[in-house]
Amino acid sequence: MSEQQAAETFYDAVGGHETFRKLVARFYEGVAGDPVLRAMYPEEDLGPAEVRFRMFLEQYWGGPRTYSEERGHPRLRMRHAPFAVTEAARDRWLGHMRVAVDELGLEAMYEQELWAYLAMAANSMVNTLDDPRQNLLG
Repeated sequence: MSEQQAAETFYDAVGGHETFRKLVARFYEGVAGDPVLRAMYPEEDLGPAEVRFRMFLEQYWGGPRTYSEERGHPRLRMRHAPFAVTEAARDRWLGHMRVAVDELGLEAMYEQELWAYLAMAANSMVNTLDDPRQNLLG
């Protein structure tokens, strides 16, 4: 194995920018038509959120560091704190992401690694109980 092959990132291995562009664009197609998730995006146009999310994923998986250069540390939980992210919202998010990931047609090992991360990240964003009557703080 050459040094270049040994240093190849996940980002490069799955097709780089074009793969992440397709993933995030397809995901946001689902979000645009989902009244629960769409309500969490204050901007009228989903375009800026789509760009931010793509840059974040590209950086996380070994691509350009544009996200941090433009926005600083990701601080994902803090950035999502203003929104009531319930388990139901997480499940809807994962549903749209599942469609987007499946449409990429990645090799199984890459698909599994990507999906494991996305599921973990989605689970970590849940910050509100589904039934407000169970929320002892509210």
